[in-house]
Amino acid sequence: MKLSRFFSELKLAYDAELDDLRSDSEGNNVLKTRLNEKRKQVPQLLMMLKSNPEMVAVAFHGGMTFKNTMAMESLITKEFSKLPSWSVLQKALILEPWAQALATTALTDPDGAAFLCTAAGLEYLNKSAQSRAASPSNAEDGTDNDFDERYNDSIDEHDDTERSDNYLDSDERMGDEGEDTEHDLDQAGAEWLAEQGFDRKE
Repeated sequence: MKLSRFFSELKLAYDAELDDLRSDSEGNNVLKTRLNEKRKQVPQLLMMLKSNPEMVAVAFHGGMTFKNTMAMESLITKEFSKLPSWSVLQKALILEPWAQALATTALTDPDGAAFLCTAAGLEYLNKSAQSRAASPSNAEDGTDNDFDERYNDSIDEHDDTERSDNYLDSDERMGDEGEDTEHDLDQAGAEWLAEQGFDRKE
């Protein structure tokens, strides 16, 4: 997976913004308090959605759960001009109620939809490297295929995986068929011997 230049540069700024919020001059962890303050300021920060999205995106920190990592992996390979519509991307994640309220506020701005896609990508990138590495990914370096198709494909692949659990693989089917065939031959042999006057084997 290769980050787009857009997300690569913003990730550095986003991480730095979180670090600035994390501790006070005495080294105390005040991230929770400062994030709450930042969330209250979002209506006044809408003018920064396009010029400095990372400074507003931190307000969503901890407010997103990603249920379709393939869609997110695709997102972070895209430049700003290729971002999907928010109406499509939001199907790949769940917003906490307070984050949904912030999203509603952001959407009152013309740049709100693109900002929310950006914020989602930055929050996804902020997840631990280990959790992201464990996530399935079909993102292709440098491709610009239609996001809607890739999102729908990822859903189809998930459904196929679930459906495949209900069927035996070819080896299992052959094994079961072999057992059935052997049982049928034994039964037929026993019946033939009985017809010839031999005692039937129990």
